[in-house]
Parts: sequence; C-alpha cells; structure tokens
Amino acid sequence: MTPANDDRPRPGLWARLRQSWGVLWRPSARFSLGTLMIAGIATGVIGWGGFNWAMELTNTETFCISCHEMQLNVYREFKGTVHDNNKSGVRATCPDCHVPREWVHKLVRKVEATNELYHTFLVPSIDTREKFEAKRLQLATNVWTAMKRTDSRECRNCHNFDSMDFGQQRSRARNRHLQAQDEGKTCIDCHKGVAHKLPAGAFGAERELEETWGSGRRR
Repeated sequence: MTPANDDRPRPGLWARLRQSWGVLWRPSARFSLGTLMIAGIATGVIGWGGFNWAMELTNTETFCISCHEMQLNVYREFKGTVHDNNKSGVRATCPDCHVPREWVHKLVRKVEATNELYHTFLVPSIDTREKFEAKRLQLATNVWTAMKRTDSRECRNCHNFDSMDFGQQRSRARNRHLQAQDEGKTCIDCHKGVAHKLPAGAFGAERELEETWGSGRRR
C-alpha cells in the first residue's frame, strides 16, 4: 500500500527532462517515438512546402492561359489594354486582378476555382467561342458581384484613394474619383470593361446588379 504522506524526494527538473527525453526515444513497435516525431515534422514541412508550391504554381499567368478557353477569349482581349501595356511599364497579370494576396482569401478562391476546373475538363461549358459568348454575361456578372462584395480588393492592391494625387489627374477623372470617394463607391462600379470587352446586355445587367445590391444593403 502507498502511504498517505509520501516523503520520498521528487525528481528534480533535470531528471524529469531526462525521463521525458527517454520516453521520446523509447521504441514503439519498430521505431522510437523521437524518430516518429522527426519523421512527422519532416513530412509536415515537405507537405506544407509542396502545398504552397502548388498554390503559387497555379497563381501565374502562364497557368491561367494554359486553358484554351482563357487564351483564345479573355486573354486576347486583355492584350494591348492599359493593364497589359502602358508608359509606366507596370503590368497586371491574371492573378493580380482575380486572386487575393492574403493567404486565407487566396485559399478560398482556389477552392472556388475547382468549379471552373469542373466546367473545363469534366463538363466543358465554354470550350467553343459560341458557348463562351452565350455565357459571357453570366460570367462577367459573377466577377462584378464578387468584386463589389470585396470592395474591389484586388484593384486596391495598386489603386487607392488615399494614395491618389487628385491634382495631377485630368478634371474628368478627378471629379469622378472625388465623387466616388464621397459616395462610397468601389472601383468596379465605374471600371467594368477596363481589361475585357463588355458583353452584350452589360448595361442592363449592371442596373439589375445595382438594384439588387442597393436593396440588400437597405435591409
């Protein structure tokens, strides 16, 4: 029986550390616990590195236009626009405008993109020019809605009211920007079609989007 008051000296900190270290390296079935831990950490590091490598690999213009739907349609329209070629030499690529920089938002966008892969490889829905044009308004509206929801987050990586020198802008641009700032508008409200052609029915879809968005905010 164990006495009620055990007066035996307890092991010191160093002894407890040595005991814990011994447990780590005590063999389990075939390998010591320490070996398994090191293998687990190494596997985790390699897995995390591989995951991020894949994330960045799919976050390039080269990857985006590897699908002929993108290369033959929206990418051709993008070429020659102010975001592709300009006097300053600053160029925006597909992920600059369509993929968030913040890791969590980027991960969400990648998950959403699996639906696009599904419609590209398993159930092709825009694999011809005719199919693309038929769905163009819906696709554009989806992007406009997403950009309004995030307050044109990707646009603001480069463009921001706080960094604008309105005195150097032409009067029309200056007045519009000051008005937009006062009214709480976001970039996509005025800059639809800046990098891609507006689809047929764009103005009607824009009015419907604004009405839907406005009624949702008033609730």
